[in-house]
Amino acid sequence: MHDLIIRGGTIVDGTGEAAYTADIAVDGDTITAIGDISGEAREEIDATGRIVTPGFVDIHTHYDGQATWDSEMAPSSWHGVTTVVMGNCGVGFAPALPDRHEWLIGLMEGVEDIPGTALAEGMTWNWETFPEYMDALEAMPRTVDVATHVPHGAVRAYVLGDREKPGAIPTDEDVQQMSKIVEDGLRAGALGFSTSRTVLHRSVDGELVPGTTATKEELIGIGRAMGRVGHGVFEMASDLRYEWDEFGWMGDLSRETGLPVTFAALQSIAKEMPLEEQIQRTGEENAKGANIVAQIALRGNGIIMCWRGTVHPFLFKPSWKEIEELDWEEQYARLKDSEFRAKLISEEPAYPDDAGELLPLMMIVSNGWMVQYQMDDGFNYEPTAEETIAARAEAAGVSGPEYAYDLLMQNEGAGMIYYPILNYADGNLNFLHPLFHRDDTVNSLSDGGAHCGTICDAASTTFFLEHWVKNREGDKVELEHAIKRQTADTARLYGLEDRGVLKPGYLADINVIDLDAIKLEKPWLAFDLPAGGKRLLQKAQGYDCTIKSGQVTFRKGAVTEARPGGLIRGPQSVAQRIAAE
Repeated sequence: MHDLIIRGGTIVDGTGEAAYTADIAVDGDTITAIGDISGEAREEIDATGRIVTPGFVDIHTHYDGQATWDSEMAPSSWHGVTTVVMGNCGVGFAPALPDRHEWLIGLMEGVEDIPGTALAEGMTWNWETFPEYMDALEAMPRTVDVATHVPHGAVRAYVLGDREKPGAIPTDEDVQQMSKIVEDGLRAGALGFSTSRTVLHRSVDGELVPGTTATKEELIGIGRAMGRVGHGVFEMASDLRYEWDEFGWMGDLSRETGLPVTFAALQSIAKEMPLEEQIQRTGEENAKGANIVAQIALRGNGIIMCWRGTVHPFLFKPSWKEIEELDWEEQYARLKDSEFRAKLISEEPAYPDDAGELLPLMMIVSNGWMVQYQMDDGFNYEPTAEETIAARAEAAGVSGPEYAYDLLMQNEGAGMIYYPILNYADGNLNFLHPLFHRDDTVNSLSDGGAHCGTICDAASTTFFLEHWVKNREGDKVELEHAIKRQTADTARLYGLEDRGVLKPGYLADINVIDLDAIKLEKPWLAFDLPAGGKRLLQKAQGYDCTIKSGQVTFRKGAVTEARPGGLIRGPQSVAQRIAAE
């Protein structure tokens, strides 16, 4: 008598090998048999006509606060994800001195657009050190397993205190203290260390994040602490300025410690180095013995603009500023007024005096009709020039601002505009296809749990199947390879050798998917975070079941009562699992 049998599915096992038809038996949290299983089970799932895959492993999320209060872990858990790695980009909430709570919240709110009021209300702060934070995470069961990095911003604030300002250079003693905190965090079970070095990442007060001006000596010193522990991934978001020689020190650090270094590889207005050169430099360092891995987004990193979101094209208009602080009912009443509409459309944007390097981005948000797109039902995330606001406005015989205004007013003011701010070149995603087939790249950058009012990319796993495997015209990604990219490959980078593959002895993290039905639904803006905080959400069709550690957590997109997910402490070995059995 097995606990669970999944019968008759097409097994796409995560190894990249050809799919085959078989049954899967599960006992406890472990896959115990695959083949023609004649025995019985306490529960059976008919997977005839479905693909059966490992649970997806998302290595770039920001659930650091949400994971302390939310057991469902949406929206990532809605998209077949059974393991998340958080604490990316140098932001997080441990270690944390009591007088630094508000500062850390402001850092997260500014960098990741997570409402500060939600974080302030949702977190209990029953920790100070990083190991204590891990204990707090471990106390809550969830639909997914969570793992985390030690974040540079919190470490710097803990050590430097009031000296933590943009441009602050720590002393040798400071670096030693930071290194010790990182070492202790890894020994407590963290899977890595993260930092951010991009002008796009700023606190809610507009200050650059702590890692941006960190010296090479500081970063390497912390990296050596990881080497002393013997495991961990050094993760970084960076503008990759030539003067910083990021690839030089990343290569040196990886070769010295034997550990992987991973970075966000994007076509970005903030990066001096083009994406093609980023990949070239990665290959050059790896040819010399390094282990640098480029994290690849699966589509354009797109801002979703709407009246109640964080950003929209009229954000910098004087008349908008007059109603910006009103509640939505009053705002909506003004927006419906024809005189107000005419005035807002006619005004020129008034950009902040301190916009600095962000001014070009603000100008495109306000007037970039040639690179903005209307989000309809069934929206194509690889839109063409004929689908821009500019093209649609011309066809309708109106101006870009007029068309955009009326679009945003649809559905009682819930209309949306998509602006792929990063990673969208020449009106298509062709440049990404070869990157999905390199050993030194990994599927990533979903930012699950973050950018609550601007970006909705936590559905990237579903998008990869719907767009790249099923619907895309031209170069597609083979199903077996697509599953491997989102399971075994992401798991292995972080030393999670116990999952990402469907074989006996592995963790029973499993998806049963109707590939013909797989489809992203239209995003919407919810106000369901603590203190009524907002977040963009997106559901999917086509997931028959998601199974975490042998228990069904989602059926037909609806969450069950099962909460088998917990905290991952350190690298995981399938050999140890088999030995324990």
